[in-house]
Amino acid sequence: MKSIPLSPERLLPPHARGMRIGLFGGTFDPPHRAHLGAALLALKRLKLDRIWWLVTPGNPLKNTTGLAPLQNRLTSVRRLARHPRIDVTGLEAVIKTRYTYDTIVWLKARCPGVRFVWIMGADNLRSFHRWQRWRGIAKLVPFAVIDRLGPSLYAGASPAGQALRRARIPEHSAAALPGRKTPAWTFLHGLKSPLSSTALRAIRGHGGTRPSNRKRKVKTGKRKTAKTVRRRTGKTAKRKGGKKRL
Repeated sequence: MKSIPLSPERLLPPHARGMRIGLFGGTFDPPHRAHLGAALLALKRLKLDRIWWLVTPGNPLKNTTGLAPLQNRLTSVRRLARHPRIDVTGLEAVIKTRYTYDTIVWLKARCPGVRFVWIMGADNLRSFHRWQRWRGIAKLVPFAVIDRLGPSLYAGASPAGQALRRARIPEHSAAALPGRKTPAWTFLHGLKSPLSSTALRAIRGHGGTRPSNRKRKVKTGKRKTAKTVRRRTGKTAKRKGGKKRL
């Protein structure tokens, strides 16, 4: 892997003691509008000062074969997340952390007094119990789970959701989450987007051409059929016309 050049925004985005900052981490391969919607929803409902969008080198729980280069993903996220209170960073590649727990420990040690909140989708809550030191993460920072079409229906019944059910606070109290004693988490509803990076990667893997090719074939078939009918209709009309003239 090529070394990532250092730059201030990749190390520590703007922050100060007492600020409420959401940490939105993932591979984002590719990022899409549902990711931005989740970030903006958390920004508003948790009354955050900023969101740090953490683009990770790779997910330890997933196969990274075919993963787009980090720099490409950073560029795509920055192009998507044009918001004055969202900072996009690839700091994990710089500080060499592999797991979320280690990243949060590093950030808390260097940002004293900052009230961090981890932000994840409902699909991540389903697999949260597989994360490295997931109980430790819940003790380090409160976290918010963003509604997703499908996974939201049973995310709360996941092993982590059940283990932390007593730490869940009502959604109407979400704005108080950054200041709550850990463990504490809440579920934010309202997004319900069907967009998925997995589905978009599948399309990218096929070159994005399969659906459009099928459509062209269908349309071509219809055009040929219509042309044949017109040709036959024209010939029939000519024969009928000829008989009438006789």
